[in-house]
Amino acid sequence: MHVPLLVRYGDFVALAIALPLFLLAGFPIAGYLVGGGAWVAQRAIQLYVQQKAAASRDPRTIVGLLAGSMIARGWFCAIAIFLCGILVSDDAGLAAAVLVVALFTIYFAIGMIVRPMDRPLKAGAAR
Repeated sequence: MHVPLLVRYGDFVALAIALPLFLLAGFPIAGYLVGGGAWVAQRAIQLYVQQKAAASRDPRTIVGLLAGSMIARGWFCAIAIFLCGILVSDDAGLAAAVLVVALFTIYFAIGMIVRPMDRPLKAGAAR
């Protein structure tokens, strides 16, 4: 079953919707830029690593790439949020953190719904 791109990338839709909310509510725009920038960067890295994993036939390589990427991307976002709070302001760091958590929640929920409809990474890769 084909899942529409707007659904599959609902986190990016939410990121676009968050900009006017940040502006209207008067939240620090630095929080939006850091949180949104970190989110986009880590998702780009995720797509790249998934392509590398899909090209591999070694299950250890696949698991290593995906698990290592997941941990590194989480740390990347956490460090970006922390630096935003330290270098800009506590409010900007908090805004970035709330944005990233909201985007992750949307991404995770969509993934749980869409994942059963996806094809396996590699047929027979676990052999």
